[in-house]
Order: sequence, then C-alpha cells, then structure tokens
Amino acid sequence: MEKKKQQQDENHKSKSIQDILTLELIHIILLRVPLKYLARLKCVSKFWNTLISDPDFAHVHLSAAPTHVCLFIDDYTKACSVDIDAVFHDYNCATAVKEVSLPFKMKTRYDFEVMCSCRGLVLLHRAPHFFVVWNPVTGSSKRVSYSHIVSRSHRKWFMFPYSAILYGFGYDASQDDYLVVVASQDKNGHEHFDCLSLRTNSWINVDFALSKPLGWSNWKSRGFFLNGAIHWSSCTLSVGVYSILIFDLKERSFSTISMPEQVMGYLNPTHLVLLGGCLALYSYDRDKTNIWVMKEYKVHSSWTFYQISRGRSGPLCLSNGSDIVALDSILKSIDLYLRFAKYNVRGELLQLKCFDYSDLEHFKDRSRRLSQYGTNYIVYTESLVPVPSENVRNKDEKRYVNEGHAESAPTSEREKVVIGNGQLSNDPSIQEIRRSTRGRVINRTLDDFAW
Repeated sequence: MEKKKQQQDENHKSKSIQDILTLELIHIILLRVPLKYLARLKCVSKFWNTLISDPDFAHVHLSAAPTHVCLFIDDYTKACSVDIDAVFHDYNCATAVKEVSLPFKMKTRYDFEVMCSCRGLVLLHRAPHFFVVWNPVTGSSKRVSYSHIVSRSHRKWFMFPYSAILYGFGYDASQDDYLVVVASQDKNGHEHFDCLSLRTNSWINVDFALSKPLGWSNWKSRGFFLNGAIHWSSCTLSVGVYSILIFDLKERSFSTISMPEQVMGYLNPTHLVLLGGCLALYSYDRDKTNIWVMKEYKVHSSWTFYQISRGRSGPLCLSNGSDIVALDSILKSIDLYLRFAKYNVRGELLQLKCFDYSDLEHFKDRSRRLSQYGTNYIVYTESLVPVPSENVRNKDEKRYVNEGHAESAPTSEREKVVIGNGQLSNDPSIQEIRRSTRGRVINRTLDDFAW
C-alpha cells in the first residue's frame, strides 16, 4: 500500500503544470499576473516563455492586469517612474519608485520631453526634430524625424510641443497600426494635418480632414487617446468655446462633443484627462479641485461632477475602480517631495503618500529638487506591447505621402530601431488559446475596471 502511494506521488511529481491545468486556465491565470512578475515566469518552461512573449498575449494582458505608472522626466535628461498602485500598498514607498534609462541618450541639455502615451507605449520628443516611440518596460524604441514639418514652417526654431496646433498618439485597431498626428501651420499661415504610420514608417498628409480652420489658440495641443480616437479640450478662456475635439483614427474625420453645462462660463482654465477609461475634465478653484467625468462615451447627460477637498490636485488615474489618485500640489520647485493623494468619490482624502526622489542614484548629484521648468510627466499603463518595426530595410530613406504621391523626406540622422523580443508564435497550443479566450477575457476585464 505504501509502495503504491509512493509510486503515485512520483507520477504526480513527474507531471508538468500543463498536465494538471488546462491551457485555457493557465492563460487566464497569467493574464491576471502583474507585469513585473511575468519576466520570472518566462523561466518556468519553454511553453510559458512562448506564451508570455506572444504579442497577442501582450495586447490582452494590457487590459486584464493594468499597472498605472507615472513617468517623470526632470531637466530633460533624467527620468524616474512611480508605480501608482504600489505607492498606496507598499509599506516602503521607495520600492514603488525606480530609475528609468531614456532611449537614445544624448549629452545635450534640452533633450527629452514627454508628449503622450497609448497602450503602454510613450511618445517622447527629442531635440532637435525627432519623435521617439518607447516602451519603458521592454526598453524597445523607435525614432522618427518630422523635418518635413519644420521645413515648411514659418518659425525658424520650430519645436514641439510649443509650435504645434495639435498633436496626439493613438492606435488604429482596424489597421493594427500606431499613429502620431500633428496639426501645424506653414510659412503662409495655412494649416496642415499630418499622420505618421509606425507600421509603414511613413508620413501621410490628411489635410482633407480639416473641413474648417482649427485656429492657433483654440485648442490645447496635447491629445488623449480613447476608443479609437484622439481628443483635445478647447481653451475655454481665450475663445469661449466649450467643446472637446475628436479625431477618429479609422475614419480620418473630426467631430466635437460639448463640455458639461457647469463649465460654460467658468472663469478658471479646464484640463482634459482620462480617468478609468473615461474622458474627464478638471479645474482648480481656490482650495478645491473640480472634476467632471463622462461616464458614457459621447453621452452628454453622463457628465458627473466630483470635487476634491484640496486645491491643485491634478487627477492621474483611478484606483480600485472608483478612488481618484492625484498628484498633490503639482510640481513646484519649493516642494521637498512628490506627493500622491487618494480620494474617494465624495472627495474625501483617504491616503497621502510622499517620497523623496533624490535617493535615486542618478539624481543624487542634484543640488535642488525637481526643476520648476524642466519637469514633465505622464501616466501610462505598463505593457509588453512591442514597438512597431518598419518593413523597409533601408532605414535612411523615409517616405512622405501627399495625396497618393510619394516623395523623399529629408532626414539628418540614420533611423534607429530596437525590436522587442516578442515574436508571433505558430505553436498550435498558442493558436488555440487565442481562439478560445481572447474575447471572453477582454469582456470580463472591462467589467472589472468599469466605473
């Protein structure tokens, strides 16, 4: 009897985890694992490494187990990231903060600036005239010149973001393509709208989308990606327009939606942000921060008002589906710490966490705190999504497409591309997992993170 039991134990030990759990269950479990632990799990087996490295897994994991991170770039050259969820759960806040090495590092002072984020990828600007698409988790990046926009500009020193009417970064699911869009003026004051396709590595002129002038000061230039479109808020104080401008990446068309009635006639500037997968506006009002959230996309009646009990608290994201996480007393040079605050839906302060970033190695030689002028930040969701690679081998030649006719675009530096490790797998097991789980897992995770 004892011998039989020993043999059963040995047989059990010889089984792999795939013999005990179904492939679908393994897939669902891994989708729930926070990204920072997935690298270790790649070492479990060749199959797990293939599964986790698969780009399709990366895309689904982005929705299933989101990790919100705030990226700070100080003095244009040094960066650190803060895991927002870990800030409020770890006993030692320092474990939530880490140094980040910027891509294509240069010795020039005015180097990197944060532009936008989309699905785990961050769009940076690098002087003098380059965009850099970067995944801070994998380190992969891609640099693209926008010199054709500079060459037609009326400004001698054209530089983003200050010289652009609009800019944004988004994903066109119909083409599986990441797009950078830019609205600018030429030397004659004519407006142009250009779109960079990262899949084809080409600039496309889409002036046809401009049915009427955008206006130089009508809109705040940074766009936010949501539901297949990029969104910009109007500069309400300067033009008296209370709208959100929308550019649909698939249809290549503009539309607008109205801001809530309470904002109309509001004396304080309003700012656009994304909270819990919803469009939101916020504004500072003395010792309070007012927030409006559009809970149903493009449904005007769904605008919902919240108020935070502290002034100058810039909303960053949601925690636990409803609590608002904000950056408290936004980045003043007199601040000794970065302060993250969490509020409930009634605007009551739940937690306040501080950390001194100067403990990080590459900030130790600084004689002061975060620069009042050279600091910029953005919230992004960590992911394993690879940076799109170009299909053309000659990376020195870029194409600028204008009304169906291609012509060479000037470039001053050789294009550099670093590809992520994830490769499309033809393993039958992986293919079966894709077919059986993707739609169901996505639907479930959207419900988990709904308001």
